[in-house]
Amino acid sequence: MTAGSPDRRRFLTAGAAVLGAAASAQLWLPAAARAAETPLPDGVFGLGVSSGDPLPDGIVLWTRLAPDPLNGGGMPDRVVPVEWQVAEDHRFRKLVRRGTAQARPEYGHSVHVDVRGLRSDRTYWYRFRTSGQLSPVGRTRTAPHPHSSGGSLRVALASCQNWQHGYFTPYADMLDQDPDVVVFVGDYIYESTPSATALRRHEGTGEPFSLTQYRNRYAQYRTDPDLAAMHANAPFVVSFDDHEVDNDFAGEIPQDPDKQPHDAFVARLTAAYQAFYEHMPVRATAVPNGPHIRMYRRLEFGRLARLNVLDTRQYRSDQATSQAGAQDPSLTMLGARQKQWLLNGLQDSPARWNLIASQIMMAETDLKVGEGKLWFYDAWDGYQAERNRFMEEFKQVRNPVVLSGDRHLTMISDLKQDYADPDSAVVGAEFVGTSISSNGDQDQEAFRKEWDPRRPDNPHWKLLDAQRGYHLFDVRRDRIDAQVRVVDTVRQPTATPSTLARLRVRAGRPGVEVV
Repeated sequence: MTAGSPDRRRFLTAGAAVLGAAASAQLWLPAAARAAETPLPDGVFGLGVSSGDPLPDGIVLWTRLAPDPLNGGGMPDRVVPVEWQVAEDHRFRKLVRRGTAQARPEYGHSVHVDVRGLRSDRTYWYRFRTSGQLSPVGRTRTAPHPHSSGGSLRVALASCQNWQHGYFTPYADMLDQDPDVVVFVGDYIYESTPSATALRRHEGTGEPFSLTQYRNRYAQYRTDPDLAAMHANAPFVVSFDDHEVDNDFAGEIPQDPDKQPHDAFVARLTAAYQAFYEHMPVRATAVPNGPHIRMYRRLEFGRLARLNVLDTRQYRSDQATSQAGAQDPSLTMLGARQKQWLLNGLQDSPARWNLIASQIMMAETDLKVGEGKLWFYDAWDGYQAERNRFMEEFKQVRNPVVLSGDRHLTMISDLKQDYADPDSAVVGAEFVGTSISSNGDQDQEAFRKEWDPRRPDNPHWKLLDAQRGYHLFDVRRDRIDAQVRVVDTVRQPTATPSTLARLRVRAGRPGVEVV
């Protein structure tokens, strides 16, 4: 569905009608309380609403009060009460939960409501109100009951949305496909400087370093209408990669340590992580502690699927610079604690499918044509001992499937026990999703000229493509049916979507089939 399609216009019109009816009724606030309010500037809900991290009995609801979003937010320096409601219907006639949250200036007047006591596997609607202003209406869904073993789950995989490279048109099609949950694996914003030649120019005058600068950059991205509509229609499960902070950073080491002293980079991390938290529908467990934030976590979708969300930036060793370095067994992508957490979660999983959201590609990418190998050291290829440990572990794991991003390409692969041996066992599947907009409308002929010669050296690759879009998965007990959804352009506000390919992973049969 394009941004201007009849279906989407009906959706937006219906939402406006609901808001109008609610406004005329002054929602649920008593008159005395309304009179006591100090009015806020108009447009406090301009960044929209979103939900995330669904549980069988709960969901996180998010908004941020920001009437002047690209200039620090524009809110007074005081705590503001924000009322919220959750209902079983879009007209809010069947309320099930309600309350008041505090939008605090120290967190950018963001609101995170961790609603509990909901019914499993149900659709709900939610909204916020403050100072006589109503938010857009959001729709969300809880996870299945913990003991549920049937049914299906529709998952969208997205990553890499560069404002300057194009419009976020794939989200308009994603909205039409109506996923149960969106897994976003990194590069929600880009920290790059504004470009005078960009299709859509970044705000500000340079890269963000301070908290206000990161807030402004997130706010700009949140104003994209297709992204906002998708956030308001399905829960997101988010993690960050590098561009939410600094390209190719590792732990507390920036890409260019000669230009960013350690103390300065720690301050940058502190600002970036706080701005990330302020703009994402995540729980209080993700409230940053200075330059640290807890993002790896596990979500259960009944007995059908377990989703392990990784953090492949914060705990990693600095990148290798040679093939020998990439094979150093002391290097880690995950850090000891997260690595053991993931191993434990795979070993004791009751789920039919064990999904791993990894910001970085896990399968090998041999860049050298012919004899020898050449790797991207920022990916799992640069941490081969740890990657190989997981490949060995996957032999004992029920139906492991890795969902990745970063590459700005669709790269769908069999996961192999030993990439040094082309005949080694297939132990899993990986779907590296293309970008939402990063790299723009790529030159397909140039892409093929560069990448097709590498395919004989990477026989585990099942599909390789450079169009913009996302991946869509229908998870069932016996199989996962995958679609690679692409758009014809991100250089215009609307686009024509299509299915590039259909693939399948069968339960009990590792690897990917093209169907």
